[in-house]
Amino acid sequence: MPNHRLFVALEPPDGVRRRMATLAADLRRAAGRAADDVRWVPAENVHLTLQFLGAVPEERVADVVSAVTAAAAAARPLSLEVKGAGGFPNARRPRVLWLGLHGDVEPARAFVADLGRRLAPLGFPPEARAWSAHLTVGRARDPRGAPGLAGALASQAEGDGVPWRVADVVLFESHLSPKGPRYEALARAALGGG
Repeated sequence: MPNHRLFVALEPPDGVRRRMATLAADLRRAAGRAADDVRWVPAENVHLTLQFLGAVPEERVADVVSAVTAAAAAARPLSLEVKGAGGFPNARRPRVLWLGLHGDVEPARAFVADLGRRLAPLGFPPEARAWSAHLTVGRARDPRGAPGLAGALASQAEGDGVPWRVADVVLFESHLSPKGPRYEALARAALGGG
């Protein structure tokens, strides 16, 4: 039986995705020539990862769906705001460029912890590092990071935020190809069970 490369995430609705794409485009413009040092994430692939599961055998997918659905039912809808930008490990030479999230970040963190507790007995322990609420919009082409982006990231610190009402969680399958990943929603579960 085949394995499925799975992760659990929050998916922005189309209106939020369009406004996030504008923020990312503003970041690219502000970066100037340094923007060429980054592989930008297509707008349709931007999501908030809650937990990456990796290779999941076909016969375990139903159990994963049940755990995700139970965690979602125990949570409540979230009010987030996409605002600001930054880089990991730092803005001077980031390897990952991100848009920030504000609002119900602590309830989201509690949801991630509960999700991890429910998935761990199935063989999918949560990541060792603390979960960070961010939306990845680009990755440096050089593994040492992309210099010259600090000013562009700082330029995104001020400005209007994008409100995002989160009502459900999605179990995605990642299909890898030379053209880049394609994400397929396998299951959706309403936050609060609604």
